[in-house]
Amino acid sequence: MADKLHVDILTVEGRRFKGDADFVVAPGSEGELGVLPHHIPLLTSLAPGAVKVRNEGEEQFFFVSGGFLEIRPDQVTVLADAAERAEDIDEARAEEARRSAESLLQQKVSDADQVAATAALARAEARLRLAELRRRRRT
Repeated sequence: MADKLHVDILTVEGRRFKGDADFVVAPGSEGELGVLPHHIPLLTSLAPGAVKVRNEGEEQFFFVSGGFLEIRPDQVTVLADAAERAEDIDEARAEEARRSAESLLQQKVSDADQVAATAALARAEARLRLAELRRRRRT
């Protein structure tokens, strides 16, 4: 058997994925991270975006809203604030969240509300990008 990574995607609500992979891509706060077996240990924060888990040519995509990524030579653990499979994304809800955040950003609001709206906009846009990617890959 070829070298594999054990992958866990966890949220406070429970495990979203558990399985093996030969390659993982995650949205680190400083840019995308690609992880192969035998990667050096690393702990980093995650930005909202897509986690790709590839195993023997089959790819699965997950949206994560942020959190942490722990990498060990044989294991990848995603500790996400929230996570969902690409096929579970409600595009209408994500589009409404995007419009709502954009509307709030155009108003004169407190700094705290501005930060919250900016984060909500980033999450909604990441969900929409992942939903679009999934739609294109199906056709």
